[in-house]
This record gives sequence, C-alpha cells and structure tokens, in this order.
Amino acid sequence: MSRYEETYATWRRDPEGFWAAAAEAVHWYRRWDTVLDRTRDPLVAWFKGGVLNTCYNVLDRHIDAGRGEQTALIYDSPVTGTIQAFSYRELCDRVSVFAGALKRAGIAKGDRVIIYMPMVPEATVAMLACARLGAIHSVVFGGFAANELATRIDDARPKLVLSASCGIEVNRVIPYKPLLDGAIAQAKSKPGRCVILQRPQEPAMLVPGRDTDWHEFTAGAAPAECVPVAATDPLYILYTSGTTGVPKGVVRDNGGHLVALLWSMANIYGVSPGETFWAASDVGWVVGHSYIVYGPLAYGATGILYEGKPVGTPDPGAYWRVIAQHKVVALFTAPTAFRAIKRDDPDAKYLKPYDLSHFRALFLAGERSDPDTLLWAEGHLKRPVIDHWWQTETGWPITADCAGLGLFPVKHGSPGKPVPGYDVRVLDDKGREVPAGQTGALVLRLPLPPGCLPTLWNNDAGFQQSYLSQFPGYYLTADAGFRDAEGYVHVMSRTDDIINVAGHRLSTGAMEEVLASHRDVAECAVIGVADALKGQVPLGLVVLKAGVNRPAAEIEHELVQLVRQRIGPVASYRISRIVPRLPKTRSGKVLRSTMRRIADGEAYHMPATIDDPAILDEITASLRAVGLANTAGSEPS
Repeated sequence: MSRYEETYATWRRDPEGFWAAAAEAVHWYRRWDTVLDRTRDPLVAWFKGGVLNTCYNVLDRHIDAGRGEQTALIYDSPVTGTIQAFSYRELCDRVSVFAGALKRAGIAKGDRVIIYMPMVPEATVAMLACARLGAIHSVVFGGFAANELATRIDDARPKLVLSASCGIEVNRVIPYKPLLDGAIAQAKSKPGRCVILQRPQEPAMLVPGRDTDWHEFTAGAAPAECVPVAATDPLYILYTSGTTGVPKGVVRDNGGHLVALLWSMANIYGVSPGETFWAASDVGWVVGHSYIVYGPLAYGATGILYEGKPVGTPDPGAYWRVIAQHKVVALFTAPTAFRAIKRDDPDAKYLKPYDLSHFRALFLAGERSDPDTLLWAEGHLKRPVIDHWWQTETGWPITADCAGLGLFPVKHGSPGKPVPGYDVRVLDDKGREVPAGQTGALVLRLPLPPGCLPTLWNNDAGFQQSYLSQFPGYYLTADAGFRDAEGYVHVMSRTDDIINVAGHRLSTGAMEEVLASHRDVAECAVIGVADALKGQVPLGLVVLKAGVNRPAAEIEHELVQLVRQRIGPVASYRISRIVPRLPKTRSGKVLRSTMRRIADGEAYHMPATIDDPAILDEITASLRAVGLANTAGSEPS
C-alpha cells in the first residue's frame, strides 16, 4: 500500500511543519529561527538561523554513533583494474587531513575551490574537505575544454584549483593538465595555487611556484575540525549551461540541501542505512553531488564511485557485475546507459551469470526515458524500473514513484507524480493552467522546497530573469509536458523541442517514443528542421541494435509509416536517417539543439560537454542535406 497520497497531503496542509519534521534528521549545532524566510520574496531562505556542518553530518556523526567501521565508499575502476573500499572512519581521516592541508594553504570559510578531477576517491575527499572548512567547492567535469573551465574560474574566482594529471576513458587517456594550463592562461582571475594528483597513466609537468604535487601538499598536515556554518551559507556552486552561452552558477545551501537529501534517500529511493546505493554518474554532475557523495553518506549508506562505462569496460555486463559484486540494492543511472546496454546485448545474455537477488529497483533520470527501454529493463531485471525527473537547479527529484513510501503503479512514459515539496503546474503561453492531457510549460509553484537553488552565484537578478520572470509566482523548468487525469506528469521535451508544424504544436518526445518501439531501433532522437512550407518538420535520427543487417531504406520507410500510424499525418513525419551514433554530452544527453542548428544552416559552437566531437562530423552532411532540401521547398504530406 502506497503512503504517497497521505504524505503529499500532509505536506500540502503544512509545508513548513513538514520540513521542520524532516530537519530533525540533521545534526544541528544551533536550531533554526525560521523554517522558511520569505522577507526577500521571491528569493527565500530555508532554516534561517540554523548552524551546522555538512561534513560532520556526512562522516563524523556516523563514527560518533559507533558505525565508523561500516563501508562508506567503494571505488570501482575497471579502467585501472582497481577496487578499494573506505570505512566511514578511513574516509573521515583522509578528509580531515586534506582539510588540514587546505587550511594550511590559507583556505577558509567562504573561499572558493575549483575541483577539476576524474572519478577517483581524491575527488570525493576534496569535496568533503571543502565542506569541512566551510569553503565553497565548484566541481567542473574533468576534461571540459579550457575556455569553458576559464569562464568558471572567472565567475567563481577560486583561491585554489584541485586537479589531476589525466582522466581515463574506455580506450584512451585524456590529459587534464594542458586543459587546466590553457584555462588559467585565458582566465582573468588567476588562482594562486594548483594541486595536482599525478596518475601513473599520464604524469604531468608542474609549473614551478604555482603547482604542487597532491601528496606533497598533504604531507605533515594536521587534521582539521569541522567549521560551523549557517544553514543559508553556500555549500557549493555547480555550473550549468546558459542560453546565452555564459554558464550559470547554481548555488546550493548547506541546511536545506542536507534536509532534502536525507528525506529523499529514505522516501524516494527506499534505501536503509548500511545498504549499498549506486548512482552511476560523475561527481562533475549534480547526480554525483547529490547521490554519489552527499546523499548516501549523510544517510549512512554505502556509495559507489565508478570509473567506467555501461559497455566497453569490458562488456555490456559491466553494470551487472558491479551490482552483484557490491550487493547494490538500487541503481540510479541515465536512460542512455541502458539504451547502450540494450543495443550491444539485446537479449541480455551478459546478465545471466550474475546474482542480482538483493537488487530491488532501477531508477532512471537525466533525460526522457522512452517506454521501450523501460520495458526492456523491466523484462530482464524483473524489478521495478522507476523513471523520475529533476534538474541541476533542483538538486533532487521533482517527480518520482517514491519507493520508500510504497510504490504506486508505474506508468510507462511518465516520471511519476510530484514529490512532496513540489507543486507542479502546466501553463499555456499566457500563464493560464491547461486541462489534463494538454501539453504546456511545466512550472513549479513558488516557493521551491529545501535543496533547490536559492539563487545563482553573485547573480540574484540573473536568477530571477532566467527562472522566475516568465510566469510570476512560478519557477520555469524549461521542460514541456502535461499531467494526465490520474495526476501523473509526462515530460515530453524541452520547451524549445516543441516544434510547430503548419500551426500544430507537436512534441518530438512523442515521436521518439514511437521510433524507439521499432524492433530494430536501439536509440533515437527527433529534431525539428526548418521547412519552407510548414515552418518546421520532424527529422528522426536512429541508431540500430547490434546485429541488424536489413537495408537502411527499408527500415527508414517502416519508421515513417509507424509515426504516421500512431501520431497521424499531422506530424508530417517523412524523414528518417540511420546514423552510427548520436552526438551526446558526457552525461548522456543528446545534442538535439546543436543538430537542429546544423540542419538549419545556423551558426553553432561545438559544446564543451560533447562526448566525442567526431560524431558531429559523421552526421553533418546528412543533416545539412535534409535542411537544404526542406528550405528549398517541400511537398505537402
């Protein structure tokens, strides 16, 4: 029996009381004066007056409670052949010594530290050491281009940069140091010091007077104690791409962040202290912050830091091996990961050797989950597969099927119902709520719950302009979708992925659902390209499953007919192209807007987050050919 409706109603009746009760799970040096301070509406502050330390809540309090020998973190790196487990005591010792080294180097409460590192334990240690001192960390995904790193350095103005000599992909080593050197050369704000973790796969040349070896930096440092900070003080800055090309520094506070994550571990993910929870992401993304580092450790669970891929390290059974070996009870990853596994192992043969009897649920997020992938995973795992929706800005899920409250029926194509704390509405262009089943802008009624961004770094005006100005009283998610009659939310696309075909507003996500249901399709993307007659028409790009050898023209024709049958001629869907791969960010999101710009002949910049720039070269000719044909004129469907 699900307690979801009862819990959501409890929150609706008394939001502040609900979160005050949740905050009892946090260790406070001083309790708050006000649960929710709205004196600067729409900028709000949660637990104002409260004093705590996030690192104490994440590590020390478990040791004080007698659980110091429990495993806190497992580092599993198939690319280096390394597996290493750290108890809460061992991790705390490392963090406190590294915090002492930072303190010795002049880092104090409120200072910024940029962390530009691969998926190694030292990255987690660095994050928690900053939190221990009250310093503000800003993790930049390892391997980001120099100019992108430079913009983040200029915005955060860090005293110090923590980095590594290289990162390791499936079959290549990526030197980080030349990228870091290039970024500092470009940046106007020069960090005074860089600390470099030398990895044996690619040692780096250090700049005398600026760069210090990681181990030399920590040698002889005295352990540092936790520094009390205000609940409203920033814990970290995490940059996300802005529409203007200037990254937006999402701020996360200490108090609300910890309250929200502790509540989510128990109530959304249904994990118990001592169990192993795996978020297969990167510490450079928000998922890594929330559910590799802070959430599981604060809750007393065991987290996994995985330096590998879903396929290729060494095969499509990589995830099954990790789940079995480390007794993972719940996995959280992006749908792209499972599409890759399904593509390379459509019959799930690599799953068969592994014992997953302890595994309870798979959670998917980060992009829209197509029902075909969910059905494939459900069919082979024989476990609930739960799609849920959230953003860098929110820091934790907006909608979900809350496993910890008792699952309600999963509806394929929907990431569930609003999580307690979130009031999700669907508005038309004029800010009016639309009926159930009708697509519009998905927005969140203010105030946002604890854990969500209170503002952008040094940019209150930009925060209000980007998120709060279009629909006063609401936070703009920039996602489009609808709520059905039963209250399930359906996230169909970004608002700029709603295409206008001869006056009809159509969701590319709905078309992707249809394409993904074809027996030969592993993954797909639909974009709207300019058309002289209809304004825009959809173009479907598909990647085939391994072993499919039928003629491309035959499959492409079947896909066109499938969309016409299920959505109708109104979609004007008449172009499918089979491609070897889809261009994606390193977090697995398909670069739809970049492909649309290429097809429309617009100027575009190579995204800094692209996983493999060569793939754009492979499909550019096809995209431009389609675009030129459409702008020259098209026949009515």
